[in-house]
Amino acid sequence: MGLRFETRASDSAWVDTVWTCRSEQVSEMTSVASETWGLAFWRQRGQTYAAVTGPETRAGTAPVPEDASWVGIQFAVGTSLRAVATPAVVDGGIVLPDVTGRKFWLDGAHWEMPGPDDAEALVARLVRSGVVVRDPLVTEVLRGHRPPVSERTLERRFRTATGLTQGAVRQIERVRSAAVLLSSGATAADVVGRFGYYDEPHLARALRRYVGRTAQQLRDGEGGALALDSAHDVVDQLDHAV
Repeated sequence: MGLRFETRASDSAWVDTVWTCRSEQVSEMTSVASETWGLAFWRQRGQTYAAVTGPETRAGTAPVPEDASWVGIQFAVGTSLRAVATPAVVDGGIVLPDVTGRKFWLDGAHWEMPGPDDAEALVARLVRSGVVVRDPLVTEVLRGHRPPVSERTLERRFRTATGLTQGAVRQIERVRSAAVLLSSGATAADVVGRFGYYDEPHLARALRRYVGRTAQQLRDGEGGALALDSAHDVVDQLDHAV
């Protein structure tokens, strides 16, 4: 019982991951820091809901609706909503109004709620309509290119698009990957070497701040419900990335 998360990567350049979740006999969870914003859709007791979720800068405790099921889309870093500035939803979010049946209201129009297999189709429609946009300068940075602008301009554009600094995005990406690997059974020493932490105390501080767990708790599956990617899926992605 608890939270059952499943996460998959996306072949859309606009989407980071698509996730599903089911809650059973759990009232709260530890939310893990995230460098991305998202859309979340859930159903509970015959009612449907939708929300914009913001990037999260540290771990925290969040309530969990009882016996609910979710579909979520985490968007790629550098994307944003035309009508909502990403910095405005950092460490927060917006419950969307006028949710009726399978429709939700966003940026002046109703949209069909997606299932886990057609999330990209919804995103494509949002992009074509200009509801979801992207800063090309940030995209270039994320691809490893150095645009011909000052560092100050680059950092300002990055913050505007993502709500976070470049350093914060890198730290959160790294610690989430480290946490998933620990959840799969890797040792702290293995993770330190793989992700470039100075030493195990450095890793421990990052885990405490961004994940809310120790390395041993992640390895043992202890500490209660945790909003973290499916270990098997993400570890497979990591293995293909190195």
